[in-house]
Amino acid sequence: MQALMLVDVQRAFHDESWGKRNNEHAEDNMRTLLAVWREASRPVIHIHHTSENPDSLFYSEGEGVKVQEGREPQVNEAVFRKTVNSAFIGTELEEWLRSKGISTIVVAGLTTQHCISTTVRMSGNLGFHTYVVADATAAFELRGADGTLIDPHTIHTVSLATLHNEFGRVVTTEELLTTAF
Repeated sequence: MQALMLVDVQRAFHDESWGKRNNEHAEDNMRTLLAVWREASRPVIHIHHTSENPDSLFYSEGEGVKVQEGREPQVNEAVFRKTVNSAFIGTELEEWLRSKGISTIVVAGLTTQHCISTTVRMSGNLGFHTYVVADATAAFELRGADGTLIDPHTIHTVSLATLHNEFGRVVTTEELLTTAF
């Protein structure tokens, strides 16, 4: 059985402090995937990052922790809250997936270089068949240890390249919907 996992699709990522971002249509593709999964009555999992630090963009009582409009969980969809990059650490996600007989996970969300990468790596290492939807994820620019500013397209591309065929299969929304399922 296949499940769609939306990771950290939260308002905190609208904050300008993240810097430049690639893939401005990622949320549209997430919405498309959600519609397809819901229409087919397939499992949908929402992962939400939270923090108890009042200065965090993900503070549990702040605006940033709220889900972006159009990607809110429905009553019958699983929601797991995490406090680190991996959706598997400190949650019951792995046990829940196994109890439901879910062996394939389709991952979309934010951000490619952080929680998507970490979650996909663990998913693959735990033996789940994992797909990463490249155009339903996005990255932000980063400054390297040497001070070099790395653009978001490069961050996204390299992050996906390190996952592809090692921890999961990187696909586009169209590829996933026309060939993979």
